[in-house]
Amino acid sequence: MKPTFIVNESKRKVTYKVRKIGMKKKLHEITVLCGIQACAIIYGRNETEPEVWPSHSEVQRVINRFNAMSEINQRKNMSTQESFLKKNLEKDRDQLKKARGENKKNEMELFMFQCLGAGSISNNGDTIDMNYLLLLINQNLRDIYGKESMDQTQHGIGVVVNGTET
Repeated sequence: MKPTFIVNESKRKVTYKVRKIGMKKKLHEITVLCGIQACAIIYGRNETEPEVWPSHSEVQRVINRFNAMSEINQRKNMSTQESFLKKNLEKDRDQLKKARGENKKNEMELFMFQCLGAGSISNNGDTIDMNYLLLLINQNLRDIYGKESMDQTQHGIGVVVNGTET
């Protein structure tokens, strides 16, 4: 679910206070558990001064350490909202492409086994990519021959595949 602006002002203030406490708690946990330095500067809507965590001196120390780094190191792990979204979009596209490929393979395997059960190829009007089906059948046969060859080699039995003994 995508977060949206809370219109009701009293609910927004309560959410702000609760989330701010939760964020500071998480920052504390990550600094203790991972042995890192972290700080937060929070500008509240109706507050005159920003709130800092854990303290002004610690925030200043973290900022000074950051500023002492080279510009290349400072920017190494930074991202704009646009670059962050592009990166996530690309990752999602890759996952979708992988899932579509896996779905196509599963559909073809199911079709292949249905054909084996029926003893013939019946297309039923579905558009089946016969080249992909042939590729999948050949891959499965290679896998079977490879496993069969390994099993027989382990038992000292020679196997003839395509006219050559293995």
